[in-house]
Amino acid sequence: MTSRRDFLRNAAVLAGAVPLAAACSTTDPNKERTGGGTLAKAKQQGYIQVGFANESPYGFTDKSGKLTGEAPELARVVFKELGIKDVRGVQVDFGGLIGGLQARRFDTIAAGMFITPERCAQVAFADPDYVATTAFMVPKGNPKGIKRFEDAAKQNIKVGVLTGAVEDGYATKLGVKKSNIKTFADQPSAYEGLKAGRIDAIALTRISLADTLSKHQGAPYELTEAFVPQIDGKEQFGAGAFAFRKADNDLISAFNGKLAELKQTNRLLPIIQPFGFSKAELPGSHTAAELCKG
Repeated sequence: MTSRRDFLRNAAVLAGAVPLAAACSTTDPNKERTGGGTLAKAKQQGYIQVGFANESPYGFTDKSGKLTGEAPELARVVFKELGIKDVRGVQVDFGGLIGGLQARRFDTIAAGMFITPERCAQVAFADPDYVATTAFMVPKGNPKGIKRFEDAAKQNIKVGVLTGAVEDGYATKLGVKKSNIKTFADQPSAYEGLKAGRIDAIALTRISLADTLSKHQGAPYELTEAFVPQIDGKEQFGAGAFAFRKADNDLISAFNGKLAELKQTNRLLPIIQPFGFSKAELPGSHTAAELCKG
């Protein structure tokens, strides 16, 4: 809701990551093999593969098995206008998306992944296509009065997060004990953890939690008021975007160009609105370069 999600599963590779400034000089091995970059190859074969984590509403398969969600539907529009007819999905756990991209299992991450400086050391992000705030899912009436991560830290509250998610890092940095942070592979399993009493709250984007709660009408839970976490006095601004291999400059540039067109012509909101996004979630003029600085 994302992605929203942190670099924890991939932190070990940071020491050897290529600096952002060097991205443009990186040689694309795919280009050497085919005589063209990833964009040219995708146009030639007629499809592009995207990685997704089956997290609604960002990227998931519906009951019919169709890949859909905010990011895949945006991908279909952008890539079609770039001359690529088909978008094919490769599902992996969220924590494995960056590794899958680097291993060339797919050519872009279409999962609502948050732009963070740590991730920017590993992949190249397109400019953001949405912004998001954080919230908690709690029992109705919010009996423990959880409003922010600091509340969870003070009250020794067990918080559920998704594997590899930024909320894990937020909770840790804001004082929640490691033993009180429970990780789950996806939203349904986190919901079941809350239902079973294994955790006291789920921390995720408001959009993701609202989507989860909508699937459980009448359930004895509610969402807290959305907020932006602050760490060391600095707001942790959440913005989601597509991620690419650093070498794929042609693909990144083309994608950003089409995304800019969609923003300028007011075509972005109609694409993402069916998945719970509103004008408040539009990214405005924020850029990946700005967000990679932290």
